[in-house]
Amino acid sequence: MMKSVRILILFSGVLALFSCTREASRVTVVLDWTVNTNHTGLYAALEKGYFRNAGLDVAVESPPESGAVGILAAGKADFAFSYQEEVSYARAAGIPIVAVAAVIQHNTSGFASRKGAGITSPGDFEGKRYGGWGSPMEEAVISALMEKYGKDYETLSNIAVGSMDFFVATERDVDFTWIFEGWDGVAARVRGVEIDYIPLREEDPALDYYTPVVVTAESLAASEPDRIKKFLEALSAGYRFAAEDPDAAAEILLRQAPELDRAIVVESQRYLAGKYIDDALRWGEMDAARWERFARWMIDRGLLDGGFDPGAAFTNEFLPK
Repeated sequence: MMKSVRILILFSGVLALFSCTREASRVTVVLDWTVNTNHTGLYAALEKGYFRNAGLDVAVESPPESGAVGILAAGKADFAFSYQEEVSYARAAGIPIVAVAAVIQHNTSGFASRKGAGITSPGDFEGKRYGGWGSPMEEAVISALMEKYGKDYETLSNIAVGSMDFFVATERDVDFTWIFEGWDGVAARVRGVEIDYIPLREEDPALDYYTPVVVTAESLAASEPDRIKKFLEALSAGYRFAAEDPDAAAEILLRQAPELDRAIVVESQRYLAGKYIDDALRWGEMDAARWERFARWMIDRGLLDGGFDPGAAFTNEFLPK
């Protein structure tokens, strides 16, 4: 009799576990780039069980060549990592996506060159070789900053190097590139390579835009707000964990991407620990003035249609209180 009871209890537990697993809501997240420390909070939330505890079965996918926004628009993913510029372009083109969280609070990108290249401000860009993607945004930023210093953009050589490594590009092909301080800037320190770095946010407040951000489709925001709230609550916990224990978070990321350089990941994670929340009230918070300022900057330079509404491009309503 007791044996039968134990079997029944065990069988009931298995059924309950199976039921919970079966009922977990499937969520697909598309990255914006190869795995890096901008994504650590996502992997921390996965490994620490924050998504599972929220009843979410989260799958992470690498971005296709067409980009994550297209996957969202096609309804083949629930969330994606992006950046304010891409969200603005997409919405101006009629693609109904919306930013629901900022991964870090300030733009940590800028222009970098090797020490000795003689580039310590945009006033030194004249006659130099810039290596980038050849996008209109890059041209607009460099042109505007050079104009601020009374320099002529036409004297600059704009060379498309794509995703070429900063260290290879600046050693062989160009004088400076656009980097993220939290990755290539950290890598330079780890490798002992001296660089000069020009932060965008210090050159023009309008360029302190959000990058990266987490985005979703407007249709999902309207139809399943509770699922978005659950996802962001778990994701927020993952990024808070990364902020509070960057070394442990770095180990989580390295388990996901063991091909990454350990020293760079650890130092990058320590750098970002203070950037996730920074001067905001909570992780993910976005400021309307920041969206409006950058939108005006883009519109003034012909990068966006004047009808673009920055207030509709983001929302804080799904973030944990």
